[in-house]
Amino acid sequence: MAPGVRLIQKVSSTRTFARIAPHVVPAMDRTVHRLTRGKVLLSARMLPGLILTVPGARSGQLRTTPLACMPERGPESGAEQSWILVGSNFGRTGHPAWTANLLAGPDAAVVNWKGQDIPVRATLLKGAERDAVWQTALKFWPPYAAYQARIEREIRLFRLERRDDATT
Repeated sequence: MAPGVRLIQKVSSTRTFARIAPHVVPAMDRTVHRLTRGKVLLSARMLPGLILTVPGARSGQLRTTPLACMPERGPESGAEQSWILVGSNFGRTGHPAWTANLLAGPDAAVVNWKGQDIPVRATLLKGAERDAVWQTALKFWPPYAAYQARIEREIRLFRLERRDDATT
């Protein structure tokens, strides 16, 4: 574990962080990502991260959001074939907007992973599959448990898989 990770996990579990972070973290990530032409994502220094681009559920306009993710490697290639996204919204009451966008256009999403644009298909995880992935997510980033404990809604989990039309 990188130095300071436990401290950041503790801080990120607080309500104060939940109020401030959604306004600061994505803006910083978008700016640095743009300035470095997709090579750097600040939050990825703590957790793996990607940039999700998906049409807005109501507007249809492309929406770009930096997000933490859990990469899943393919059994044969060893390369990332899918990514898990956790719709925690920093433990705030409403679902993050990007989750509604994925529900409305699951085949219209593109991720920027390590500077490469990859078309993906989004699947909302449910039932036993969701439960298993949730347990993995809690090991990956323990503050997710604090986020879930603060809110009544079930945090949405998505698996994004490379679409057939995606090149590797």
